[in-house]
Amino acid sequence: MDPNPRHEADRPSDPVSCPVCTAPVLDGDTYCEACGHALGSPACASCGAAAVDAEGYCERCGLRQPTGRDHQETVLDGGAAAVTDRGLRRSRNEDAMALLAAGDAIVTVVCDGVGSSPRADEASAAAVEAAAAALARGLPQQEAFELAGRAVSKLATSMDDAPACTYIAAVAEPDRVTLGWAGDTRAYWVPRPPPGEWAGGVPLTEDDAVETGEITAWLGADAEDVPPHVRTLTPTEPGTLLICSDGLWRYLDGYAFSGTGTPLELARELLRHALNSGGQDNVTIVVIPLGDSHE
Repeated sequence: MDPNPRHEADRPSDPVSCPVCTAPVLDGDTYCEACGHALGSPACASCGAAAVDAEGYCERCGLRQPTGRDHQETVLDGGAAAVTDRGLRRSRNEDAMALLAAGDAIVTVVCDGVGSSPRADEASAAAVEAAAAALARGLPQQEAFELAGRAVSKLATSMDDAPACTYIAAVAEPDRVTLGWAGDTRAYWVPRPPPGEWAGGVPLTEDDAVETGEITAWLGADAEDVPPHVRTLTPTEPGTLLICSDGLWRYLDGYAFSGTGTPLELARELLRHALNSGGQDNVTIVVIPLGDSHE
């Protein structure tokens, strides 16, 4: 028998070190006295260190942590559907989307955070929220674009800390579609093919980009004061309005649409196509059937 029995609680705990600087810390400490790291932070999805700061970055490996936006799906009663996904190569989804009904119209906004800007996911989320609310109230494309731009600009703390995103919005009414955009997020018209045949997508937008791929228009405090492109079209045949970020359209060359399945099934099919093709970027897809194109 141990002549000096000790209760489990009396025994010293195993040594603990700071996950960032590895300095010794005591069990129960709130902060590391050596580097100031807040102990007990969530674990990093990449390196496993309990070193995620308040802005979501791992203080050890630098990875910004995934969020609940990594995969989302939205379906409206009328059949329109939207899917957004982190993709295979990005640590988080910096795309944002909205899809909602406003009377007899369908409103959608898709923004792609500019990866070279800080907090790009916040930029896309702010722009989508502001523009979708404006368009749902019946404001024109130009005003919705301006409100989205202001929302993104407010996120900046300086010209060196200016979140940015691309922008596209569509209002699909029974007899017409209006589009507003800046950057390289695109819209396509996909006519409904005859049974057993296939159709290709027809671009409805032109990219604000140079030949090497860099965009020349965006939303953000450091963006030039340029108006959005606005286009109104009246479909003369049943078809599908497709809105997507470059995470999909870079893989659309030669892609043929069968015209079968529900909008959600098509959105998921296009997502699988993007992922199977490499999934190098975040992917956002909005599918809106028009002219009784969905049965």
